Amino acid sequence: MNAYEFARAEATRVVEAAYRKASAAGALPAGDIPPVTVETPKDAANGDWACTFAMQCAKPLRMAPRRIAEVLVDSLDLSGSCFDTVEIAGPGFLNFTLGQSWYEKAVRAIGQLGADYGRTQTAKPEKVMVEFVSANPTGPMHMGNARGGVLGDCLAEVLAWAGNDVTREFYINDAGNQVDKFAHSVEGRYIQQVRGEDAIDFDPSWYQGDDIRALAHELVEQYGDSLLDKTPEERFAVIAGYGLPANIARMERDLKRYKIDYDVWFRESTLHDSGYVKETIDLLTEKGATYETEDGALWLRSTAFGCDKDDVLRRANGFYTYFAADIAYHRNKFAERGFDRVINIWGADHHGHVKRLQCALDALGLDGSHRLEIVLMQLVRMMQGGEVVRMSKRTGKSLTLTDLLDEIPVDAARFFFNSRAAETQMEFDLDLAIRQDSDNPLYYVQYAHARICSVIKNCVQDGVAMPDLLTVDLSVLTGADERRLIKQLALLPEEIAQAAAGRDPSRLNKYAVALAQQFHHFYNACRIKCDDPALCAARLALCIAARQTIANTLGLIGVDAPETM
Repeated sequence: MNAYEFARAEATRVVEAAYRKASAAGALPAGDIPPVTVETPKDAANGDWACTFAMQCAKPLRMAPRRIAEVLVDSLDLSGSCFDTVEIAGPGFLNFTLGQSWYEKAVRAIGQLGADYGRTQTAKPEKVMVEFVSANPTGPMHMGNARGGVLGDCLAEVLAWAGNDVTREFYINDAGNQVDKFAHSVEGRYIQQVRGEDAIDFDPSWYQGDDIRALAHELVEQYGDSLLDKTPEERFAVIAGYGLPANIARMERDLKRYKIDYDVWFRESTLHDSGYVKETIDLLTEKGATYETEDGALWLRSTAFGCDKDDVLRRANGFYTYFAADIAYHRNKFAERGFDRVINIWGADHHGHVKRLQCALDALGLDGSHRLEIVLMQLVRMMQGGEVVRMSKRTGKSLTLTDLLDEIPVDAARFFFNSRAAETQMEFDLDLAIRQDSDNPLYYVQYAHARICSVIKNCVQDGVAMPDLLTVDLSVLTGADERRLIKQLALLPEEIAQAAAGRDPSRLNKYAVALAQQFHHFYNACRIKCDDPALCAARLALCIAARQTIANTLGLIGVDAPETM
């Protein structure tokens, strides 16, 4: 149940009915009226919902909006609705005040749905793929992957909770030049470890990281110097066959530690091995979307589909470009696996690739301009002691995801990386992430959950019976602090729906902090274990509802809701 959507629909219904009644009675002229618009006002003093219908109708009805509002109010029938009163304000605003029944239904919905509270059903459910991280398997994952991992995982979760069929996918770039470069890098370090540093000049263009040295050391332990007796081709096959799977397995372990589980790990190499890349490019040629230059290179007519320049698909040497493989990969998503929508989480430095890929899919007749969405993620700066942190204390090298998770709790990493919308740059304060006080937003939210658990535990120990949210008398919850908390609880389904629609899961962080703040305020203002048994039971029910809502919200972010702190 989305209590806010229910109230919006109710306000719309009673205003439409009032207009029809007034028009039939001749109090308002019939006309081509606009749809009824209702919204929550910024100032609660103006009611719970505000409607601008009277002002929208001023021109088509040729009447003063204030007069239209007066006629509408005279014709309004609030019986059976979730509203108590409606008042006219300013030039013709209709301000609705929610009735007690709405508050009670909102609390009972939480009791009825429990761990599923917050789930909604979008009007048009889609089969959606969210592809994220897809880090190059030739090296460790960096801070961009860390941020993209959380944003992609949380976005996939809110899309699923909004009623879509969602698949999480990791694209493994296990083909192309980077694989050759990777294998040669490991081979170079292997030779150096067997024969000495001077045995080979390590090409500056090869991968320089300690992870390459570690893989070479593992090969020495497993094969000794026997790989040197093989042909270069045989040695290359062994090294690539060992190194890539080892790195991919390490990435999978790190991502599981980060609480990310993928439905699909898709290998780029399968597209080449099956001939799907060639088939895709041939299909583009059949559609007249390519041309060949004198040197034998094949180009996509990207400019014919709105791009600023054409793109190479097959080089003069006969090798397909990464762009060609990317087109084939996305064709596979739409044409072969039947996704209605594909959402990729990319770094902002890939912005130039967005339009060209959409254009290529348009050329294939797959409507990439509308069905392929790219969420561009801005940079993140790691801060500690007021200074930028780029290096790991442990290794002295660039900070990796593994380093980060050795430094701070996984929950803190997930919560902080999801605290800003993807398109905004962010500073990640490592000191704040491990603080155990209310300045740390994650601690503040988790403490609210733990506080509720403590209240309930103490009441049980004192022999207070726990109320059933479906049957307890909630009519006594009429105080301002109680109602403000209920309204905040009722927002969760709306926040999830908006986070899904706007592709912005960071809304959940802001909602969680606001909910914790509202609960702490309620806790300080309202005595829960009081002398009035009915009021005590109702307030306990409100605590139980708040505990469930906080737990559900944190769960969406992939963060634990502790019972003690």
